[in-house]
Amino acid sequence: MKKKMLALSIFLFGFLGTLNLVRAQATDNKIQEVFINSGDGFGELRKLLKDNFDFTNQDYKEGVVNSDVRFSLSEDGKITNVHANGDCKNVSKEIENVLSHIIYKVDMEKMSQKMVASSYVMPVSVTIDNR
Repeated sequence: MKKKMLALSIFLFGFLGTLNLVRAQATDNKIQEVFINSGDGFGELRKLLKDNFDFTNQDYKEGVVNSDVRFSLSEDGKITNVHANGDCKNVSKEIENVLSHIIYKVDMEKMSQKMVASSYVMPVSVTIDNR
């Protein structure tokens, strides 16, 4: 009788463990991203990006270059994990360089609850004039 109870207990624990594993994998575990629009309180960051961007590089694509910049904020508001993707890889590299080396901290207390996230996406458009 003890062997049957032991086998039943092992089977039951194994079944429940498998069920929990399947349920955990079925859960939507996406990282929350907030898309930043022009009026979302990151205007100062946009201005610093514009002021520190090097427009003199000859390798930039001419015209309007659109990029999406993904970044995270540390607990103290420092910008980390900057990755840009867009129409021109050289413009994207410059955006990454500027935002990675800029001395800027977001005031986390001023951000609304809907703006607190793991990752932020900021669209950036740069116009490169004819040379």
